[in-house]
Amino acid sequence: MEQLTALITGASEGLGKSFAIESAKRGLNLVLVSLPNSGLEYLANYLRVNFNTQVFCIEIDLTESTSASEIFERLQVQQIDVNVLINNAGIGNWSWFEDKNNEFYKTQIDLNITNTVLLTRLFLKHIDKKLPNYILNVGSLGGHFIVPKKQVYGATKSFIGYFTRCLRLELSGTNVRVSLLSPGGINTKPELLVMNNNLEGFAKATILEADFVAKAAMDGMLKGKKEIIPGFANRLLVLLDKILPAFLKEIIIRRKLSEILKA
Repeated sequence: MEQLTALITGASEGLGKSFAIESAKRGLNLVLVSLPNSGLEYLANYLRVNFNTQVFCIEIDLTESTSASEIFERLQVQQIDVNVLINNAGIGNWSWFEDKNNEFYKTQIDLNITNTVLLTRLFLKHIDKKLPNYILNVGSLGGHFIVPKKQVYGATKSFIGYFTRCLRLELSGTNVRVSLLSPGGINTKPELLVMNNNLEGFAKATILEADFVAKAAMDGMLKGKKEIIPGFANRLLVLLDKILPAFLKEIIIRRKLSEILKA
């Protein structure tokens, strides 16, 4: 197989960092993209030393309208061809809709949706579709369910799911494999670890570590899986969503909302 080079967005921390490490373990060369001053070069040096892989860093604000074009312009200048695109960068939140301002939602939509679409379009423009190429879009189980206090985030992930499924159909006659990653909760930050540790029972079983999710995602992507849902509990949730009647799901959601209001 041709040497694979993966472009990973949001690579300096959390799931993106785990993607970078997992990719390096598998012998992929890397293009890591993250915000300026996010420690990206430290990660790159770690990967070069420990895995003998080539790493090119691009520090850029992905919410800027020209960022996608700038990334591929820099790759052309460096004569770097990427054949794996991992659209990981995104912003989540856990808040009532009116608690966030317009600027926050614009940033969230620009990063979660617009950036993914534009990077994917430019990636497809620069590859040879007769050769093996891979696109992995990071969605969320939040894109499957109605979750209180995740209204805009969940909507952006629903978009990513729809976009990915359509794109996969359009590219079915090529050698481009398109996969959707739909994880549940992930321990990516200290504050999330504290919050998730307070969960009990089935809810706690849906929370996974970033390294585990990255490995499952890479395995699924390279096999060309349509949708990758790491963790048995999370796959069970999706199955239950398909078989439960709508009125029962609404009762469950309203009960969950009542619990949040009392908290």
